[in-house]
Amino acid sequence: MSNLDKIRELVEKREQARLGGGIDRIESQHKKGKFTARERIEKLLDEGSFEEYDMFVTHRCTNFGMEKTVFPGDGVITGHGTIDGRVVYVYAQDFTVFGGSLSETFALKICKVMDQAMKVGAPIIGLNDSGGARIQEGVMSLAGYAEIFQRNIMASGVVPQISAIFGPCAGGAVYSPALTDFIIMSDQTSYMFVTGPKVAKTVTGEDISTEDLGGATVHSTRSGVSHFKADDEEEGILLIRKMLEYMPQNNLEEPIATACTDPIDRQEDVLNEIIPDDPNKPYNVKDIIYTLLDSNEFLEVHRHYAKNIVVGFGKMDGMPVGVVANQPNFLAGVLDINASRKAARFVRFCDAFNIPLVTLVDVPGFLPGSQQEYGGIIIHGAKLLFAYGEATVPKVTVTLRKSYGGAHDVMSCKQLRGDINYAWPTAEIAVMGAKGAIEVLEGSKMAKMTPEEAAKYAFEKEAEYKTKFANPYEAAKYGFIDDVIEPRNTRFRIIRALKTLATKKDTNPPRKHSNIPL
Repeated sequence: MSNLDKIRELVEKREQARLGGGIDRIESQHKKGKFTARERIEKLLDEGSFEEYDMFVTHRCTNFGMEKTVFPGDGVITGHGTIDGRVVYVYAQDFTVFGGSLSETFALKICKVMDQAMKVGAPIIGLNDSGGARIQEGVMSLAGYAEIFQRNIMASGVVPQISAIFGPCAGGAVYSPALTDFIIMSDQTSYMFVTGPKVAKTVTGEDISTEDLGGATVHSTRSGVSHFKADDEEEGILLIRKMLEYMPQNNLEEPIATACTDPIDRQEDVLNEIIPDDPNKPYNVKDIIYTLLDSNEFLEVHRHYAKNIVVGFGKMDGMPVGVVANQPNFLAGVLDINASRKAARFVRFCDAFNIPLVTLVDVPGFLPGSQQEYGGIIIHGAKLLFAYGEATVPKVTVTLRKSYGGAHDVMSCKQLRGDINYAWPTAEIAVMGAKGAIEVLEGSKMAKMTPEEAAKYAFEKEAEYKTKFANPYEAAKYGFIDDVIEPRNTRFRIIRALKTLATKKDTNPPRKHSNIPL
């Protein structure tokens, strides 16, 4: 065979590999409203940047006649490329080959790119579309999953890990995405569950559809498994590219600052009037967030889940920041189990990757009731407390209105190593609201009065309590608030604080690892 023949053979083998499971299966994928694995990578990465690994790898299975059906690449496409010029490692499961099922060699291909990503310090992106373990390979498939899980664990907090679910993801396959930093699901075309509807029906008698058990809506609103619900794969891919704008390549680098044309001293008079005079009246904290951030641009995380707290990414003078804010127009901004878990994980991600934290506080306390107590609100609330206390990144906190009780402590207070703690003149920092406080302090005394006398006395005492605590100056008197600021100047004051804190050095005691309350 001449050299030209050998080159021609190479070209033919490449063409065969690029076809995956063949034209018919590619067309079937398109009919389901899904891209192929190669199309996804092409849309995700900068044009012409993809360098593929292991195109000619094939499975080694001889069980159940598997040796008669062999596809080059074995159902997963792996390699590296760039997104906005920055190196990322990627793998995309190919549903056209054995339903994207995971074999020994399939797993080894993924492990190879994960190992390489750790060596060079670059993000790992997994595009999932798989029927699960390849049954014909038995324990070898299960071992392959475990190899991937171990690498997910070792990469956690070292390089960003993002998972997109663009098709089925069931059984053991769900745990790799669950170990990564962010999960994106595409609406109507993806699902995740440990056991499917048929097993649920057999074991528990529950009759439920695939979508209702593990669809994108369920996981982005009820379970919180998915951080983003994309309308389609195109949007999901754009979300991945957008997310990476706020992240460094790895834990040893700082997030990349970009040029900012939005004036840092932009004053927003609307902020002076945004807090209602009635302390029980809600407002939308996102109106404040958008106003403070560069070009009013905010990438919200977990938008449909635990809406009583808002978390997400933005930039201030071109510097990426993580924002955590209580949301008064949903459950009055109270902290509950889901909100605590949501915010704690986001805080820990930002801390792991050197992203400063901006916290906006308007919290009346923790949600009361047996459902929360039985569900472990004590432990879950402690997660957020722990996350803020352990974080060493720059932390700037602004108390907008209420900051009551234990929730005050949890929301990045000065004693949890908050670096700069500001308050608006509308801030109320106290153990509890006036009505509840007077009931505790004066209840026995009022019980001996007539209803009219008690009402008048309570009114007077509540007014006295409000005078003392329904303002930020008591906390400022002790240095727990660094300054009381005019709301319209908040953007400038936060940016200046972050610039000052850019060289901050804070450390935690030497230890194997912390034991966060899980």
